[in-house]
Amino acid sequence: MIQYLHHSVIDKKKWDETISASVNGIIYACSWFLDIVSPGWDALVSGDYESVLPLTHTKKWGIRYLRQPFFTQQLGIFSRTHLTASLSDEFLRNVTDRFRLAEIHLNAFNKVDEGRYRVIRRMNLELDLIPSYESLAGNYSQNTRRNLHKAFENNIELRRKVDPDELITLFRENFGKREGKLAFRDYETIRNLMHHCLANNLGMTLGAWLPGHGFSAGVFFLLDRTRKIFHFAASSPHGREAGAMFLITDTFIREHAGQPVVLDFEGSDDPNVARFYKGFGAKEVPYLMLAHNMLPIPVKAALRVVKRKREYIYDLRSR
Repeated sequence: MIQYLHHSVIDKKKWDETISASVNGIIYACSWFLDIVSPGWDALVSGDYESVLPLTHTKKWGIRYLRQPFFTQQLGIFSRTHLTASLSDEFLRNVTDRFRLAEIHLNAFNKVDEGRYRVIRRMNLELDLIPSYESLAGNYSQNTRRNLHKAFENNIELRRKVDPDELITLFRENFGKREGKLAFRDYETIRNLMHHCLANNLGMTLGAWLPGHGFSAGVFFLLDRTRKIFHFAASSPHGREAGAMFLITDTFIREHAGQPVVLDFEGSDDPNVARFYKGFGAKEVPYLMLAHNMLPIPVKAALRVVKRKREYIYDLRSR
């Protein structure tokens, strides 16, 4: 039996034990992560936390609906036991029965009856780091190799520690300023997330300094058990021209090659950004977005603005 649990009664210790024990457990679904990106989240829970699904709800114009939190690529159903199609269906029926609007990303392990639910196929990009660095580098594209050569010629200095505020400022003054789609609270979310992760050995940063231009590119990586996630990045025009992001990514791959982990690029629907990731040999791994909408037509149109802003988040990196 699946129960709806309000935030105040969720046993977060049991919740996190389930995420940890799930074959598809991922850092996005940990209670502390959800507390940062979606304060007050509720949950659907089966049995004694045998299977769970976070409900990242919000409200706009008086309508309570489910939305994918910013900076959170995948959520969905997590289970200590075998995650069957019937179990997934039971959870999703609970979602669609309770919410007239639900636009949430499931994870790659969630099986969905695509004849019963409206879903949109999205693509993640992942690189298995088990092979040696020489083997991985052998799969780099010509464009990636050319940009790495350019980066070495520009005498870029890499540093292990980047202040989160510096990285956010670099982003805001470049891509963020051009697009203007992130609100103050969104920057506060990523700032809080980075500070928490860095303080608890759940994240790391790499930054690039260019002679004469200073801090020109940086990446914040989430450190999960079996995957390292390319989570938030920024670069200046000088950094892009010098190939700084290519050098940062290659350095990360070099330092983690030969380990049983995955470099998770979080994918992108922007062909140019996806090309950057694929240039390092990343492969496509599909996952689904549940797109349930039973709202009146005028309200659907108004909420499309919110949806476009949310999708924009996943095309931030490597800019």
